[in-house]
Amino acid sequence: MRRMSDQPARWTEATVYPDMWTDPDNDPRESDGPSPDGELPTLLDFLSGYRITLRMKCEGLAPEQLARRSVPPSTMSLLGLVRHLAEVELDWRGWIEGESIPKLYGKKDADFEGAVADQAMVDAAYADLEREQAATDAALAARPDLGERLKNGTSIRELMVHRIEEYARHCGHADLLRECVDGRVGQ
Repeated sequence: MRRMSDQPARWTEATVYPDMWTDPDNDPRESDGPSPDGELPTLLDFLSGYRITLRMKCEGLAPEQLARRSVPPSTMSLLGLVRHLAEVELDWRGWIEGESIPKLYGKKDADFEGAVADQAMVDAAYADLEREQAATDAALAARPDLGERLKNGTSIRELMVHRIEEYARHCGHADLLRECVDGRVGQ
């Protein structure tokens, strides 16, 4: 029988941390290549990593698990986070375009409150998120000057950093929500 070292050469699902999301060699957020050059590519790389992380936290769960609330009185759930991030992507596009865009899910907090265990709702939430991310990405691609100020006074740089912060914060929430669902912890 092969003994496991207390100093493994590599952390893997099969050795030290059986609850890791993925073997580090297969992690879609990692690359062997150099990090991006320049401010905008770096910001986009971090945003992409957090978007992938959110998806990973939701993978393999049934609608009932995705809609499971954290602790009362909170309405937060993984499905609510997906819907919320679709909603904020839409809001950010409104900042970019300088106009108010109607909310996706209606009144304030409906993104969380309306997240129920239904496969059609799960599918719609993912479709909404993908559509709103693509639309906001396209609107920002047309404005590559990070110093440009929007009508509300926010710079493109500030908006990009805010997007990263929003996803990062909610990925932390997703870590805790997922751990409550099935015990898997963040990586």
